[in-house]
Amino acid sequence: MRFLEVTGKTIEEALDKALRELNVTKEDVDIDILEQPSRGFLGFIGTKAAKIKVTVKATPKDLAKKFIQDILDCMDIDSEIKISQKNNDISINLTGEDATSLIGKRGYTLDSLQFLTGLVVNKSSNTKMRVLIDIQNYREKREKSLIRYSRKLAKQCAKTRKTIKLESMNPYERRIVHSALQNDRYVKTYSEGIDPNRKVVISVKNK
Repeated sequence: MRFLEVTGKTIEEALDKALRELNVTKEDVDIDILEQPSRGFLGFIGTKAAKIKVTVKATPKDLAKKFIQDILDCMDIDSEIKISQKNNDISINLTGEDATSLIGKRGYTLDSLQFLTGLVVNKSSNTKMRVLIDIQNYREKREKSLIRYSRKLAKQCAKTRKTIKLESMNPYERRIVHSALQNDRYVKTYSEGIDPNRKVVISVKNK
């Protein structure tokens, strides 16, 4: 975390110096007044300058990266963290074979890590941020697998005319299934149940 201790004739002068040197705005920093200025005897003997500490606030990206790095360090996992931000979306990708242990069964551990990181980021942000974490492109592979699986079940449902309930899924994965089958001529989908046990249901369309 970047910070500076700066002196000036006034607090405003010291702050202006610090902002210029750090190349930030007043909204980007926290300010601690270490010493108040004083004029001294007869206005000049013993004059004391103002002294402040200016600390650059952590950005949402900084908070997310630190939180994940702390978890990796605690679990002794060697992984590179790649992080980017576009508007209110923060995308994080972890690479390295060790990191795959954080995926968990059907991505449940990964989803938990994503949820907790979002809480940490939004606790200190004035704007609602959306955090998406991936490991070794797991989500892309999972998405392709779900699309293939849902289309296979849709054909089975249409052929047998029997309703099929899929395994419990998180909201992100349910959306993938709904999207994959939304234009199917023979079947429709809907969700039932309560998270974390909410499931997608595939049934034949009424004609």
